[in-house]
Amino acid sequence: MTASELRTLHHGRTPADPLVLPGPWDAVSARVLADAGFPALATPSAGVAASLGYADGATPAAEMFAAVERIARAVSVPVSADIEAGYGLAPGELVERLLAAGAVGCNLEDTVDGVLVDARWQADRLAGVRAAAGDELFVNARVDTYVTGVPEGTDPEAETVRRALLYVAAGADGVYPIAAPAEALPRLAAAVPVPLNALAVPGGPGPRGLGELGAARVTFGPGLQRRAMAALGEFAAAL
Repeated sequence: MTASELRTLHHGRTPADPLVLPGPWDAVSARVLADAGFPALATPSAGVAASLGYADGATPAAEMFAAVERIARAVSVPVSADIEAGYGLAPGELVERLLAAGAVGCNLEDTVDGVLVDARWQADRLAGVRAAAGDELFVNARVDTYVTGVPEGTDPEAETVRRALLYVAAGADGVYPIAAPAEALPRLAAAVPVPLNALAVPGGPGPRGLGELGAARVTFGPGLQRRAMAALGEFAAAL
């Protein structure tokens, strides 16, 4: 369970075979997914929050890291942790807590308190994380231009590429333009020299389709947790 293993999984893939990382929200869901044969897992902050009784974005840092630790301890495959914007922790402490929890990768988003942060500030933060982590973390830089929004008159795709390139220069191993439209993925993948993470959503392209559009990595956010809860609700209603 090393960052090197996780990093290797992202490379050398064919368009029809992106790295699919389902998102466990607790230890038992992690075991189910690992037993199904997935080579790595990526926790969703919203799914973990829901399992702990919090709204998305409201989980205290200590509880999020504790949940990640339970998930990582439950499986023998690499685990990447969605840690939102980093909970205001300095890069060194953030890395220390991730590694102590057993994570070998992380998502770091560029929205703080609902506001898209300055891209160069975020790049400096990512550089600090990279320096503190060395090669021990796969750092997936989330670009929130399509969810938080960009200033009026700014082209979202051009701003996504600008941010992505700054984050790659700062040491990011991958870039995650969350909720980017499917038609933009081929251009984003061509412009960004690291693995591109795409979000699979109901009604959109599946993992194979996203891979053919340029995604090297596919995640689901809290989608699996919500699907599981919907199935439980249907079962409860039938009872």
